[in-house]
Amino acid sequence: MATKIRLARGGSKKRPHYSIVVADIRAPRDGRFIEKVGIYNPLLPKDSENRVILKEDRIKHWLDNGAKPTDRVLRFLDAAGMATRPTRNNPNKAKPGAKAQERLEEQRMKEEEAAAAAAEAEAPAEEASAE
Repeated sequence: MATKIRLARGGSKKRPHYSIVVADIRAPRDGRFIEKVGIYNPLLPKDSENRVILKEDRIKHWLDNGAKPTDRVLRFLDAAGMATRPTRNNPNKAKPGAKAQERLEEQRMKEEEAAAAAAEAEAPAEEASAE
């Protein structure tokens, strides 16, 4: 049976509270799970010690038995020093979209035209003052 260590949402509307659970990958997000191995409360401040609570021995047990953590849970485990999360590199993320690139190109062309017009306007003035 393939298992994942993932978040199961609880709490009321606009007041989320997550349980960190070990579940079969085919089970629904908030449905049946095998074991509850931690708690995550995103409403607490980031420096609060109660924001993420992990049962380290049980998580290590499930990791040794082949459970795969989701990306968010892997972040928690990395912060706790239980696992290492590889760094990601997406150089295309910082690039603007196609329409924004078109706008930048149009703006650059207008600036070049304005600079050329300004240089052209200065050139006859310099010739007149030289005579």
